Amino acid sequence: MSEMPTEEKEQAVRRMVREGYAKIAQDTSAGGCGPGVSCCGSAPQDADKLARELGYSVEELKALPDGANMGLSCGNPAALAALKPGEVVLDLGSGGGFDVFIAGRKVGATGRAIGVDMTPEMLAKARRNFASYRKETGLDNVEFRLGEIEHLPVADNSVDVIISNCVINLSPAKSQVWREMARVLKPGGRVAVSDMALLKPLPPEVLKLVEALVGCVAGAALVSETGRMAKEAGLTGINLKVKTDYVAKMLDFEDPLYKKLIQLLPAGTKPADYITSLEVQARK
Repeated sequence: MSEMPTEEKEQAVRRMVREGYAKIAQDTSAGGCGPGVSCCGSAPQDADKLARELGYSVEELKALPDGANMGLSCGNPAALAALKPGEVVLDLGSGGGFDVFIAGRKVGATGRAIGVDMTPEMLAKARRNFASYRKETGLDNVEFRLGEIEHLPVADNSVDVIISNCVINLSPAKSQVWREMARVLKPGGRVAVSDMALLKPLPPEVLKLVEALVGCVAGAALVSETGRMAKEAGLTGINLKVKTDYVAKMLDFEDPLYKKLIQLLPAGTKPADYITSLEVQARK
């Protein structure tokens, strides 16, 4: 794939990611268990356990529609964003609606939570979940839009807050994503992203793994590159917080992706030497 023209390579990556996440949506909708608890989906009990480890409250998780939490998180961006009533919040790569439904409760009836996802199967799952959310809360303040995060179906200067949970690393055009974030944010708007990032480059053997790509590893940017892209997009007040304990949690969960990584990494090294969860905060 490295010899392909850039545009063709980007489309190939999007196709692999879309197919991978379509399968996750279909498997979890059918009541099946995903292959792990990293950004590959997980069984419900593991998904809730992981979410609690990442700081989601028991009350937040109990209030979610069935199946909204698929264990695709590597952080808690809705909490990081400190959402307020009346704000418009946009979730990049919203999946089954997990963070959108949590955000919707926080911004309330005068606010709005918008999810964007490029996978039709995920969008269908989120929209089915909306009926349960509306019945439970009485709120009609969330919506889900089909689209790529590199080309957001959102107007300029229209969003107070952007959140994203373990998604930007999947994009083959990350700089474009950061430019789009800056475009749709209102002046003074803020970003609160949880994502996977690299402390140092991964070995070539790992980069070849499709599972690692869909698992939010092979496509991750270096921590320093993430800060650079946010700055070049025009964002300010950029704060990067490395969360090294996330990878340790994945190993505790015996996640199959991370177990495979251990076998591929050079002797004497471990996944946490390369991979981290990263919190990114910034403003426009």
